[in-house]
Order: sequence, then C-alpha cells, then structure tokens
Amino acid sequence: MRAHRCLDFIIGAFVAVLLASNLLSSAKIVSLGALTFDGGTLLFPVSYIFGDVLAEVYGYAIARRVIWTGFGASALFSASVWLVGLLPGEAEWSSRVGMDAYNAVLGSTARVVVASLVAYWFGAFANAFVLARLKVLTNGRWLWTRTISSTLVGQFVDTALFVLIAFAGEMSAEVLWKIAWSNYVFKVGVEAGFTPITYLVVGRLKRAEGGEAFDRQTDFNPFLLGAAPKG
Repeated sequence: MRAHRCLDFIIGAFVAVLLASNLLSSAKIVSLGALTFDGGTLLFPVSYIFGDVLAEVYGYAIARRVIWTGFGASALFSASVWLVGLLPGEAEWSSRVGMDAYNAVLGSTARVVVASLVAYWFGAFANAFVLARLKVLTNGRWLWTRTISSTLVGQFVDTALFVLIAFAGEMSAEVLWKIAWSNYVFKVGVEAGFTPITYLVVGRLKRAEGGEAFDRQTDFNPFLLGAAPKG
C-alpha cells in the first residue's frame, strides 16, 4: 500500500470539525433570515468537503476507514459528556455554575445523540459512494459534478434522518419542515460555494500524493474495514 504524505493531517482535521460540530449543535439554535438551524450546521458542511476530498484523492476504502474513525470519535465524545454529567458536581462549582448550565450546553438528549450518529453514518457513506461511482463513470473528469451530486444525496440522507429521529413527534410538522429545509439548503449552499477551494485542495493533494484512486474494483460494503484499497 502506498504511503500517504497528507492523510494523517486530513483525518485529524476531519475529526476535529466533526467533534466541534457536535458540540455546537447542542449549544445554540441560530436564526439567519429565513433560515433556522443548530449552531453545528455552520461547520458541519466542512466535514462533507473533507469527505469529498478523501473519496476523490484516496478512494472509497480509505474514506470508509475515516468515516468509521469519525463515528467512533463522535460516539466517544457523546459517551464522555453523558458520563461526566452523571458524576456529582464539586460544591463550589455547583454553586457557581451548576448542572443546569452543563446540561444546557452539553446535555443533548439520548434521542438527539442517536439521531446525530445515525444521520452522520448513513449520510457520509452515501456521499462517499456517490462520489466514487461518479468518478469512475466520468473517468475522473468534471469534479464539480460529483462533489455537488454527492453532496445533494449525502446531505439529504443526513438531514432527513437527523430531523426525523431527533424531533419527530416533539415538534409540529411546520417546524420540522423549516428546520429540515433550512439545514439542507444551507449545507448544500456552503459546499457548492466552496467548490473552487475544493478544486484547489484536491489538485494540490493529488500532486503531493503522486496520484489518485479510482474505485473500479472496490467493494463498497461499509463494514469491510480491513479491505485494502483497490484501483
């Protein structure tokens, strides 16, 4: 297997963006004009840009491992927040801050945590699969067609699953729809707007790594973590 010069940095940045998005999702609901979404939505589209770069340059097999790495990091973050929340607070800290403040910022309900993990897993794999397949179909041409197409599919899966699992039955259909379309439009818009930067990053990475991956013979089973990348 060829050594990758930049992959470790990309994985680290990807996981950092994912964890920051999870934290911001529970910290604040943002209203920008007609759009209403959680704070994590501001940063979360960047994780999909990383996903596009991974699948485009390194291929689906490596992207699959990174997706699972992000999933594990997110699950560990959520479990740690939950465990710390169960522990008794020190007296002085409790008098100055208290569990109400802790829960208000970090204490997402179990339903929201599950929704976030499930939506991320399905959405990220849908994004990587569509991009990898389109790359083969286009023989590596027209990068913008596969980054935008994979985003449209992946973010639709992610947004739909998150909103339904997290909020169905707790909010009116009108509010659910507003949150869903606000999230989807904003995420897709951000990623489409970043297309020139994606081109720049992908081009430099391909030169730095001395090539790129084509998933012509790849097994797209998302659970084959030990599978070696194929051309």
